[in-house]
Amino acid sequence: MTVVSMTTGIPAEQQISELESQFAKLVAKTTQDPDPAYAERIRDLKHIQKALKKHADTIVDALSQDYGHRSRNDSLMADILPCFQMLHYTKRKLKRWMKPSRRSAGLLLTPAKVEVHYQPLGVVGIIVPWNFPITLSLIPLMTAIAAGNRVMLKMSEFTPLTAQAVKAMLSEVFDDDKVCVVEGDVSVAEAFTRLPFDHLMFTGSTEVGKKVMKAASENLTPVTLELGGKSPVIVGPDIDPILAAERMLFGKNLNAGQICVAPDHVFVHEDNLEEFVEALRVKWNEAYPKGIQSDDRTAIVTERQFSRLTSLMEDTDKRGITTIPLADPAILPETRKMALHLVINPPKDSAIMQQEIFGPLLPIITYQDVHDVLNALRHQPRPLALYLMTLDQNFIQHTIRHTHSGSIAVNDTIMQVAVDDTPFGGIGASGMGHYHGIEGFRTFSHAKTVFQRGKLNPGKLMAPPYGKWWQKVMFKFFLR
Repeated sequence: MTVVSMTTGIPAEQQISELESQFAKLVAKTTQDPDPAYAERIRDLKHIQKALKKHADTIVDALSQDYGHRSRNDSLMADILPCFQMLHYTKRKLKRWMKPSRRSAGLLLTPAKVEVHYQPLGVVGIIVPWNFPITLSLIPLMTAIAAGNRVMLKMSEFTPLTAQAVKAMLSEVFDDDKVCVVEGDVSVAEAFTRLPFDHLMFTGSTEVGKKVMKAASENLTPVTLELGGKSPVIVGPDIDPILAAERMLFGKNLNAGQICVAPDHVFVHEDNLEEFVEALRVKWNEAYPKGIQSDDRTAIVTERQFSRLTSLMEDTDKRGITTIPLADPAILPETRKMALHLVINPPKDSAIMQQEIFGPLLPIITYQDVHDVLNALRHQPRPLALYLMTLDQNFIQHTIRHTHSGSIAVNDTIMQVAVDDTPFGGIGASGMGHYHGIEGFRTFSHAKTVFQRGKLNPGKLMAPPYGKWWQKVMFKFFLR
């Protein structure tokens, strides 16, 4: 498989030329073979499964090197395992998904046979972020392949060794006229978004997502945007603080909080603040008895991201906001490791409350009436996830009905993303479109209506000349 190699020594014009040439090769092959059969799609999925099993250890090692240190379990649990789960699920469901859907023609158009056929779109572009570069490349890839498409993957420049590992793995599975891996910096990514894909999927920040959508609009390319946002946690006054802390910390600790659906900030009843903070301290130290020196603790991916997080902390210090680190030492700059830092009641205009955190900082905001929290959230950008910690079923149902978010998890965090049979996606500023499950298959498919009639054609009764008595009767019957 040819990989478009974007090294710093290659002129930008040559890089773009290689991109366009590779894209043209994919388009040409799509034109020759626009709808791969079920057997071919299943075969491709099995090849991905076999290759991933073979290369899993290499990929995990590459991820750790790219991060400086990444917990092996974080990589296995969040990058490798979800791919195998989605592979098994997709293989099991694909034949049913591909089957045409029978629809009703309705009385007016009877007799007629109507079906919806799900047809491959063609060439799909996938832009992969650095935080989960395996899950967020291979799951969209396998879904697009299951839908019969050809794919061009743009890997993140911030995880170059992982990109090379993915390249090596996929080169054993696909020719470059079916799947192509692209490496490179921002200039390459921008050129990538300007290609006339049949569909473009981007996972990343809201601001970059706007630029991707603007570039795609020049070619009327439909987009799926999986963005981020500030996913809140509401801790109800009824819940055990230990239970709430334990469930919330799993989502905040995984990958050191560098997750689009990680808990971003927490609302806690003012009477329960001290008990909740202590529960967080106890549970965090149970998870990391060796503190941030633990091998289970993942580092911040780059110096740039580490500096961004420390800048947020410096802003809280300047404002005199109480910050509670849950370990000592709390930060190791040389390894870019950070303990979870609790930030108590930061003002709304502080940087930590204005930006998506994407790391081990956790604002805790106190409330008196939990319904005031819901009212405030309704005036905020809609998040990718909303988390509830409560056993009050009335409040749960009220929150589901009266808030908007990409998803909701009750008494857990981030696990809703692991459900293969449900759609994953945002709303508003947190994204558009879905993948996972049948929704993913349909995202990467064109739903084509097929209307068929035989020799009998009652439609001619409504053809000109108009004014016939049976036409008047039919209008009177149907326009009621």
